[in-house]
Amino acid sequence: MPRKTLKERQINKTSPEQDINPSDTDDTKNRVRSVLDNLTGKESSDELMDELRRVLTESKGPPVAGKFYIFVYNAKTLGVRYDQNPLVAVTDIFQWGFRGINYHWGKSRQYTWSEVAGPLYEVYASEIKDLQALPFSNFRINS
Repeated sequence: MPRKTLKERQINKTSPEQDINPSDTDDTKNRVRSVLDNLTGKESSDELMDELRRVLTESKGPPVAGKFYIFVYNAKTLGVRYDQNPLVAVTDIFQWGFRGINYHWGKSRQYTWSEVAGPLYEVYASEIKDLQALPFSNFRINS
């Protein structure tokens, strides 16, 4: 396959696709970086989650396997310990909900549709490192 010309490469740099998939080094496309940069250390996990929801856009439709999301979750099972503000890499979609790797737990968890409180917010792979640096997990015991 022939190499692209300089003109073709410059056209690709301004394509709308680049806005959809920002790079790790593109600070202007990392929506989470401003929250991390303004961190004082006095914010609660819920305040940080609110800030993240302000800089991110609500996802349209159900989650997609292979993508990353944050959302608010309220477990229904009494006595169970859960993360109210999960950061999840979705692995499977089901009629009852979805399964994914929760970065705060470091393992796979299940999420039912009726316990997802509000919209999901898709985050880019390039924003994961910044999200992991923000202490927005909120571990609770359902009572």
